[in-house]
Amino acid sequence: MSDALLSAFRAAVADPAQVRTRALDLHAGAHDASHFLLIPQALVFAGNADEVGRLLRASAAQGVPLTFRSGGTSLSGQGLTDGVLVDVRRNFTTIEVLSGGARVRVQPGVTIRAVNAALMPFGRKLGPDPASESACTIGGVVANNSSGMACGTVNNTYQTLESLTVVLPSGTVVNTGAPDADERLRTLEPDLFNGLLRLSLRVRDNPTSVATIQHQFSMKNTMGYGVNSLLDFDRPADILAHLIVGSEGTLGFVAEAVFRTIPRLAHVTTPLLVFSDLEAANAALPELVDTGAATLELMDALSLKVGQALPGSPPVILDLSVRDHAALLVEYHADSVERLAELQRVGVDLVNRLPLSAPSAFSSDAAARAQLWHLRKGLYAAVAGARRQGTTALLEDVVVPVPALGRTCIELIKLFDKHSYRNSVIFGHAKDGNIHFMLTDGFGSKDELDRYSAFTEDMVDVVLGEGGSLKAEHGTGRVMAPFVRRQYGDELYDVMRQIKKLFDPAGMLNPGVLMDDDPKAHLRHIKSTPPVDGSVDRCVSCGYCEPVCPSRNITLTPRQRIVTMRAIEQARLDGDHTLAADLEKDYEYAAVQTCAVDGMCQTACPVNINTATLVKTLRTRQAKPIEKGLWGAAAKNWGAVTRIAGHALNVIPNVPIGLVLGPDKLARTVLGADTVPLYSAELPRGGSSRQRPAPNGQPQAVYFPACVGTMFGPALDSAPGIQKSFELLCERAGITLLVPPGIDGLCCGTPWSSKGLARGRATMHRKTLAALRLATRDGELPIVCDASSCTEGLRQTVEGDTSDKPMTVLDSVEFALTHILPTLPDYPRLKSLALHPTCSSTRMGINADLEQVAAGVAESVQIPASWGCCAFAGDRGMLHPELTASATKEQAAEVAAMNATAHASCNRTCELGMTRATGEPYRHILELLEEVTRPRSAGSGSLTPEVALEQR
Repeated sequence: MSDALLSAFRAAVADPAQVRTRALDLHAGAHDASHFLLIPQALVFAGNADEVGRLLRASAAQGVPLTFRSGGTSLSGQGLTDGVLVDVRRNFTTIEVLSGGARVRVQPGVTIRAVNAALMPFGRKLGPDPASESACTIGGVVANNSSGMACGTVNNTYQTLESLTVVLPSGTVVNTGAPDADERLRTLEPDLFNGLLRLSLRVRDNPTSVATIQHQFSMKNTMGYGVNSLLDFDRPADILAHLIVGSEGTLGFVAEAVFRTIPRLAHVTTPLLVFSDLEAANAALPELVDTGAATLELMDALSLKVGQALPGSPPVILDLSVRDHAALLVEYHADSVERLAELQRVGVDLVNRLPLSAPSAFSSDAAARAQLWHLRKGLYAAVAGARRQGTTALLEDVVVPVPALGRTCIELIKLFDKHSYRNSVIFGHAKDGNIHFMLTDGFGSKDELDRYSAFTEDMVDVVLGEGGSLKAEHGTGRVMAPFVRRQYGDELYDVMRQIKKLFDPAGMLNPGVLMDDDPKAHLRHIKSTPPVDGSVDRCVSCGYCEPVCPSRNITLTPRQRIVTMRAIEQARLDGDHTLAADLEKDYEYAAVQTCAVDGMCQTACPVNINTATLVKTLRTRQAKPIEKGLWGAAAKNWGAVTRIAGHALNVIPNVPIGLVLGPDKLARTVLGADTVPLYSAELPRGGSSRQRPAPNGQPQAVYFPACVGTMFGPALDSAPGIQKSFELLCERAGITLLVPPGIDGLCCGTPWSSKGLARGRATMHRKTLAALRLATRDGELPIVCDASSCTEGLRQTVEGDTSDKPMTVLDSVEFALTHILPTLPDYPRLKSLALHPTCSSTRMGINADLEQVAAGVAESVQIPASWGCCAFAGDRGMLHPELTASATKEQAAEVAAMNATAHASCNRTCELGMTRATGEPYRHILELLEEVTRPRSAGSGSLTPEVALEQR
């Protein structure tokens, strides 16, 4: 981008630093979930609607295309540009619940999951329910007219939208819900106001147009502009709002949306119905719909074969000898147990009469239902993850009238064979006649593109021949833009052209999307995916990982770490060594140093990628000999290292802070910020030795106190700390613990693992395994650890043991729930508690246990809706405090508003991170449990000093 252009866009925003032109930022921000790729000239993080208006005016004045981006989960290439890409996810995050939950006002950067979390206390939710609800944002939901599994055409975005606040390409802001919306539109945008009325009359006066629109929009349909709004509404403001829905960012910017919400039906039952073939499954659809089924998900024979290889697939699929079978995953939703029972009775009566190929059972059990949905949702992951290295996954969706669904599926399977696309599963929302299918190929060579082009032409003929739509949910994008005219005809296509001209006369807003007269447009700009590392080559750039990534608002997300690594490799393959060098220059800090390696990305990833594995590999490659030597020596002398660290924290508070920070910062400058921790005043004093004498009686468990308790003492100087607290709780429960001899020199190995120091990790694993094998009497006793990250680390350690006598590792929270809480007498609980689950407790699946233990501590337990990884990550928060500050900013504000009596977590370094973020002393939940259950002095009824302090 030229200096003049750059100056123009920087002048449009309050903070010019939010206009990025660095190669790393451009390549990281360019990718969305589609199979297309364009690299922008600039990436802008807009702060508010006024800035967006100025950016739009600058775009038109400078003749540079502009495109909006939020969640980046779109599959059809809507959020790409070689002009200016404006990210609206970081700063547009307000949610306002209205009318007791009946309505909600939201900004475009908010995810559906976040909105539904805000609505949950009111028993309401949004109508659209796309599978990407954890990552897709309201901006994209409006832009693509999102629907989903159950909402159909009744509760999609178009139907549940009440009003929009839109920034038009001219910079004019219109709130379509305001009483004077039409008058404001008439005054400020007379050509647009009059043009919308004129187009509405043109459509209404053409019977062929009316018939076409009514047919196309009787189905799910996101192909072209929502010209149904020209029939459905009379007021220009309402027409405008509903034309924006599904316009894919080509008509204006949605600064705010108000939705009517729908009831959250909490009672659910689910059966899986297996049929002999697709025809039989589709023949059953009308009767199943008539029973009141909310969801009918179709899976073809190949889907079932793929599902048999998925871990945890239901027995009904595992036991099936799949030939031409097909299955329907059916779900009934109700607002009461009685209503659900009635729906199930009707459903069972029909199912008993259907020609099924395997027994079926209705279940309301959450675990059983999750198993069935794992089968359905795991198809995309299984096929996309198993694709050949270097190929791209292209997920398409089409819709046909329900009676034509079976024929269409059969014809698609014939096309897969005709064009040699292997492993192309068909699945989707059968109730709506909406199916998805996936193609995997390189899409790079002439032969590959010719094959894709021929397949697309045949597929278009099949779908349109059945009276269907080429896009049901995913939006027209670039992938179907050349086929809009073929679906609607010349007259309605021209109406759509006039709509674009009315809103965006300069044609600068997201050009090439939704309509393109180039018949080969869908064959251009297809991205390459060169192999870079076996741990991440399965990545499909879906972006599901991004909302849970603690570095998302400061450096890179997991998706961005992977795509920039691919960009580096592609630049090398292309011989562009300058670009490769530019990307590599900034990659270490943005991708490696500021990754928390917390593994939360894996919990959201549909293809089960843990980007931490990649980052640890990169750290291993980059580790310097002196670092390897120091940490190798530390593994052999860990007891001394932890004691020295704890002693240093005891001494430092007695020294003027200036005398501490000066040498500390100098050392960080000389040796590197990723090597030397930065001291901060909120850090506690050092802890005490973990060593304990052998018990008198027979132990029931081996207790492995985490070494972090030696380095960092308790949050309150008067408190005993987690080790003493846990031992006191076990003593009250009559449980004898054995702390392994030599415990001060033992560790789970996580510090070495997170730094990519394999040799030191192996040394510590050998020492720790030998000690635990002896202490547990060869696996007879369970191992209990008091820090969730160390529990997870110990589990990984013992999983690497080759012995045929496995050892069991439990977190102290799990152990307390089953072995301690049931033994405790009645006791007074705290009034309220702010609880911080950890990455490890999430990955181990023990958050429900943590909440139950917390409920034993306080009458009210609150987990912030914005909860996420604190990014303290062992010592990462001391190496890069900016990472923790960014990761905890939103959560800290929410915690402050709670005004809780106490604050707790289950991992010492996470407690340090949250203490730093909030200014409140975060403590291990079992420390608080020990205090509230501590025996009182006879007859005094007085509280311990610690509990009294917490209750104040």
